[in-house]
Amino acid sequence: MTGSEDRPSFRLAYVPGVTPDKWARIWNERLPDVPLSLTQVPAAGAEGVLLDGDADAGLVRLPVDRTRLSAIPLYTETTVVVIPKDHLVTAADEVTAEDLADEIVLHPLDDVLGWEERPPGRPALERPATTADAVELVAAGIGVLLMPLSLARLHHRKDLTYRTVTDAPQSGVALSWPEDAHTDRVEDFIGIVRGRTVNSTRGRQPDPAPAGRKPAAGKQQSGKQQSGKQQSGKQQTGGARRGGGTPRKKSGSGGARGKPRRR
Repeated sequence: MTGSEDRPSFRLAYVPGVTPDKWARIWNERLPDVPLSLTQVPAAGAEGVLLDGDADAGLVRLPVDRTRLSAIPLYTETTVVVIPKDHLVTAADEVTAEDLADEIVLHPLDDVLGWEERPPGRPALERPATTADAVELVAAGIGVLLMPLSLARLHHRKDLTYRTVTDAPQSGVALSWPEDAHTDRVEDFIGIVRGRTVNSTRGRQPDPAPAGRKPAAGKQQSGKQQSGKQQSGKQQTGGARRGGGTPRKKSGSGGARGKPRRR
């Protein structure tokens, strides 16, 4: 059986807030015969998707189980507090956890910041089920919410804004895949996220040497020939001085006289 079902593919999972568009575009340019399948998964379920074999690799939030998954950290996000636009906190460009001590700070069940104990401020009576639910509560004036910047942008509302929290935990994003499934396709995607060129990607045959290399050798040879010509020219010039050229006329009685001067 032939057709699209038999075509090899690469399955990439990614968590909310991560935008794989740039890397997907590069993949499609470099590997047009290998379809890239993108699937968004909850941050808490990303590890299970990889370990169950439902994706070849994933753009996940750290930490991950490093005994079973490989991971390459890509970047760390700024943490912000999401607040109503008329909130007092908007008077500052940045805030600290202490500045939120008197605020009701929502802590959704799918929080990705990994607080050691709990967020700063006063806790709400109940924890929202999702980050989206918590954003709705912020819009209703129930409290404020801390989250990575990308999630704040993902859940953007016209009546809400955000400010950087300088001393809050941060969320790191990594490319991860099962330890026992480091395939050539995974290596191809590693090369893309690390900014490798096509020729430096492992497992690819190197391109032929650029056409400019051979002419370079020719130029060197030509330079030697030219040097030889210059040396030959110097010898000829020397020969002309030894008698091969036109002798100079000497001034004196034996030489040609010029026109007589008028008296």
